[in-house]
Amino acid sequence: MTENIKKNKAIFIVGPTGVGKSRLAVDIAQQLNAEIISADSMQIYRHMDIGTAKVTEEEKKNIKHYMLDIVEPDEPFSVEDFQKQAFELIDKINQKNKVPIIVGGTGLYINSLVYKLEFTMAKADWNLRKELEKLAEEKGAEYLHEELKKVDSISADRIEVNNVKRVIRALEIYKTTGKPMSYFNKDFREKNNDMDIYMIALNDDREVLYNRINKRVDEMIEDGLIGEVKHILDEVGMDNQSLKAIGYKEVVGFLNGYYDYEEMVFKLK
Repeated sequence: MTENIKKNKAIFIVGPTGVGKSRLAVDIAQQLNAEIISADSMQIYRHMDIGTAKVTEEEKKNIKHYMLDIVEPDEPFSVEDFQKQAFELIDKINQKNKVPIIVGGTGLYINSLVYKLEFTMAKADWNLRKELEKLAEEKGAEYLHEELKKVDSISADRIEVNNVKRVIRALEIYKTTGKPMSYFNKDFREKNNDMDIYMIALNDDREVLYNRINKRVDEMIEDGLIGEVKHILDEVGMDNQSLKAIGYKEVVGFLNGYYDYEEMVFKLK
């Protein structure tokens, strides 16, 4: 006689920037006595609050939030790290007879939980990564993407040209293991049946979303985004991955004199 193993339950809320995922997560959590796990690859960083639109204490409405402010801006943190910690939290919250709500955010973070993604044992090679980042800066994102296409056409088809961070990771895996990233992700779309998953996908009219993002950018600047970036630059310097994120790299360019204030705002929007 086999023993029935009770599956963990989890609610996922996904959707584009500015659609209202965080607010909905709090509303649902209040009704279900749930707790929230952030699946945003930038909100993990301390001191990066304004540019990441991190939920405030007031907005949390006394709901427990996890995976916020867990590393410094210059500390490495991979999707594998996220997957491990998130699964531990999902288990912990279920053991309390509560439901975890995972809010994203970052597509690969969500996929690492929803699908059976087993990450390669290839650890980050920071020297190689810096070389590839320099190559991207000198020759452009398209050149780097073409280099990936030569060794891993499957991953190149999956990864957008401008997603330089993932292109670099795919090249890094190939160069350190001798195998393409697609080899390790061959079961990429095999669902994770170890959890009962309820998926909520939000969307809105594109023009509505663009207007919300424009308004959010104005509010971020008013709330002190430039000062936040200055502080991070003073603390950790320019040479770290966190400041290459959307919302931060544009301000870094302005502070370095590459373009004026108006151009910075245009790029942010």
